Amino acid sequence: MVQLEEVEDEEFDRVQVGEKAYNDDDDFTDTDSEISSDDLPLAEPSESLTDRILALRDMVPPSARRRIVAGYDALKTYTWSGLMLGGKTMWVVSTSALLLGVPFALALVEEQQVVEMEKEQRMREMGNEVSLAGVGR
Repeated sequence: MVQLEEVEDEEFDRVQVGEKAYNDDDDFTDTDSEISSDDLPLAEPSESLTDRILALRDMVPPSARRRIVAGYDALKTYTWSGLMLGGKTMWVVSTSALLLGVPFALALVEEQQVVEMEKEQRMREMGNEVSLAGVGR
């Protein structure tokens, strides 16, 4: 039977000039360990949400902030103007409908009552004519 023996090459292990000694264990991270970052308690942030939002202001250049604010102001102005115009329009339409529509509706109902009364009167007259014609025989 053959027996194998490992022979190490001394030239391979020797550090060359200008090269730093390299350790394979420096790149190794244990991903299977029982302690994970999920198990660690979360530290309470020392800054509030307002502080974080205000810190975002420093990230946006002043020229971009001016454009954003100008766009927001324009949108706010157009929205406010549109809502005011819409409200005034709705006021005009609703008051006009009340001032013109209610009297028209009342006149229409009154006209229908007059037509019904005339129909009823004609039916009575026809009934009287039929009953008088039946008595005369």
